[in-house]
Amino acid sequence: MKKELYATVNHLEDYGGPSCFRIGQEVILKRDRNNPYDDEAISVHDTNRIKCGYVANSVCTVARGTCSAGRLCEKISEEQKAVIEFILEDAMIVRLIRE
Repeated sequence: MKKELYATVNHLEDYGGPSCFRIGQEVILKRDRNNPYDDEAISVHDTNRIKCGYVANSVCTVARGTCSAGRLCEKISEEQKAVIEFILEDAMIVRLIRE
């Protein structure tokens, strides 16, 4: 049995805020190889391919028990489906869907 992987998604306020999401909603994590700020960046998109945030990649923003973008880069391909498990004031926690 594979261990569940979770990630913190932040920058929600740049894309409509946490009220735009619901628990159980599916999202897509996508490697953002052309990001000028972070070469390990992973953007988060809704099922309509609209960007809605980024996987956290700083010790200050990664929730305990979740993977940073840097750790996920080693574990996912170009795209990875995930589901929203928790919605916080300024972030959300997603669980990767393993197939």
